[in-house]
Amino acid sequence: MRSLLFLVLLMSEAIASDFYSIKDKGIDGKEFSMDSLKGKVVLIVNIASQCGYTPQLENLESLHKKYKEKGLVILGVPTNDFGGQTPQDDKGMQEFCQKNYNVTFPLLSKKTVQGKEKRALYKFLTEQTPKNLQGEVGWNFEKFLISKKGVVITRMRSSLDPLDKEMLNKIEAQL
Repeated sequence: MRSLLFLVLLMSEAIASDFYSIKDKGIDGKEFSMDSLKGKVVLIVNIASQCGYTPQLENLESLHKKYKEKGLVILGVPTNDFGGQTPQDDKGMQEFCQKNYNVTFPLLSKKTVQGKEKRALYKFLTEQTPKNLQGEVGWNFEKFLISKKGVVITRMRSSLDPLDKEMLNKIEAQL
């Protein structure tokens, strides 16, 4: 039994180190390393500007403001994968988020989150996590909650509002 527990812990640490080794590009064009998120609880959300779920940006910002001092980081990931609902370039998307929703949480550059060309972060989230969390992203505003140790805890559907009690309970349990 001890050796099984040790193996599970070892695998969790290996998965976490994979998360922290991922580098991406911020919406500002600068390198963004997941290593900068060590010790934080992270909520990763693929976002869009012209989706029925776009108003969730307001509640994501509220969540960010409420919990950032306790160690929560919201990471917005713009994509145009679903119905062309993010036609802006990075600068346009950043302006859209700030002007319309006062977004202050970090954003990555716009890039695909599904298929053969998906960014490394989403390869990790959809392929290198426990089997019950794997699979292609189905739509904009799908959410992944990452523990302080870099392990994916849960995956939440697009329709789940960021301020829903279910989500708040999961976040608070990690903080």
